[in-house]
Parts: sequence; C-alpha cells; structure tokens
Amino acid sequence: MATIKDIADKLGIAVSTVSKGLNGASDISHEMRQLVLDTAVEMGYASKRLKAKGTKKVCILIENMDYENIDQFGYEIIMGFKLSAARRHWDVSVIPSNLNMQTQEKFDTYMLKNEFSGAFLLGFTLHDDWIKQLHKTSVPTVLLDNYIAGNNHVGYVGTDSHEGISLAVNHLVGLGHKKIAFLNGSKNSMVSDERYQAFVSCMHENGLTADENLIEYGYYVPDCAKTHVPTFLHNGATAIICASDVMASGVISEVTKHGLKVPDDISVIGYDDLPIASQLNPPLTTIRQDRIDLGKSAFLLLDGLINDVTISKLLLRAKFIERQSTKAVKKA
Repeated sequence: MATIKDIADKLGIAVSTVSKGLNGASDISHEMRQLVLDTAVEMGYASKRLKAKGTKKVCILIENMDYENIDQFGYEIIMGFKLSAARRHWDVSVIPSNLNMQTQEKFDTYMLKNEFSGAFLLGFTLHDDWIKQLHKTSVPTVLLDNYIAGNNHVGYVGTDSHEGISLAVNHLVGLGHKKIAFLNGSKNSMVSDERYQAFVSCMHENGLTADENLIEYGYYVPDCAKTHVPTFLHNGATAIICASDVMASGVISEVTKHGLKVPDDISVIGYDDLPIASQLNPPLTTIRQDRIDLGKSAFLLLDGLINDVTISKLLLRAKFIERQSTKAVKKA
C-alpha cells in the first residue's frame, strides 16, 4: 500500500507538499494538488486513507433523476438513505452530477479530494465516465439499477425487474390481452435491458410472441408517448406496459387524443407507484417499487462495503397495484 513518502518519491517533491495536497492546504497551487491527488489514487493510497480516517462522510451523487419533491422518483430513495444514515450519525451530502463534472476529474480523485468514505449513485448510465471507472475503483460505491462485475468495492440495489414485469404481463394475459406493447426506459441502462429480457421471456411463458414492433425505448417523461403510442396503435396493441408512471401518464393522454379510452379500448400499466399514479384519470394500475426501502437498502449495502463485506446485490420484491386503467380485452 502506497504511503505519502512513496507519492513524494514518485513525483520528486517533498513529503510536506504531498501532505498539503492530500489535506487541501491553501498554500500550494491547484495544479499541484490535482497532481498529488491523481497520483495518490493511481498508487492505491485512496482506500488506505479513507479507512484510516474512520469517518462516515458519504455522498449521494445524482444525475438524470428528479428528486426535489415527493412526487419525483428520487425523493423517497434519498429520504430512506438519509433516515438510516441519521441513526448512525453519518454525514450525507446530496450532490447533482453532470458530464462536465465527470470529465474534469476522475471518480476516485473526487472522492479522495472531498474526503468521502463511500458513495451512492443515482440515475447514472453505463455510458458515464464515472461508471466506466468503477471497474477499478477502491471506493465503496452503491449503484441503483446498474451493476459492475468483478469489483468487490461496488454493489447494486434495485427492485426485481423480472418479477415486476412478469406481474404486469401475467395480469394482462389473464384479462385476455395478446397484443401487448412495452414502452421501456432509456437504452444503455442495465435495468432497461433486464426489463426487456423479462418482457420477452414472460410473453413466451404465456405462449405469446413479443412483437418487436410493439417494443420501444423512451425517456422517463410524458412526451415520449407522442413518438411511440401511434406506432403501438397502428400495430394493433390492446395494452401498453410502461417503464414508469410518468411515461404512463403521457400514454393515457396520447391514447385519448386518438379518440380511444383507457381502459375500454387500451389498457395501461405503469411502474414505480409514484403519488401521481392514483391521481390519474383513470387511476393507474402499476408495479410498486418501495423507494424508501430502496434508500434504506442502499445504506445497508454501503455500510457493508465500507466494512469490507463484499455484497454484490440487494433486490427488493416488486408489488402489483391494481387500479382502474386495465380491463378485459375489448371484443372484436
């Protein structure tokens, strides 16, 4: 394990300069501090320093996800994490992330520089620079709905996607639907891939074929329905499963614009059970993810990783919530 002297020897500078760089002293240049931090990470100093410090200062890094009020997906996840952290007197910082932030600094360097012992990442995609860097990180890190294989410092928390999609498909098949469309989440996401595989598999298990003309990817916003619902209707869909309640709200609006009724003509199922689900017209049948429990599970997983417990995954059970947006298929 690298020491401060090892870093100093590698850079050809004084030990005191390395110490100042690691501790954020104001009397060295920004460039020198960045060089010290990057070199410390490369030499494996980060993990040693964070453990030796014994602090429980952690961060929730969030990207591409709304979280500022209870109607938004990330809100209760963060609250669940912070509730558990408060009982253990952890210091939690919620930090919005973006691509510029990731290109300016490596993940491990950012964590070392800000003295974080671990991180919980929300809303990141497999394309993100920091996600790619997690294959080699030594910083305890928890991901929501993404998985990094082969690194004992990184774990994954989520809701069982196969169970959730199966509950939705089985419900619709039980109502006589055969032409079932699936409006999935964004591409380049592990959870979207899992849900796609679950949809295809469950359709097959019910003796049905998953028609690729009835499967599309979209962003988690209502407007994505405008692009895909006309295609679904043209190809004869009698039901639409959506990757989020927000997407489902857009689907209901778009179906109505085409002169059809939910659920009389088209059944719609959402995912998440956000507060908006019960307020839609008609109230939305959906798959519930317990977001408070997701946050609590993320805390438990991060606590384990910080204490060298190499947990790979924590999956919560999905729950089917039946409301008024689904109905037996309309007779021809």
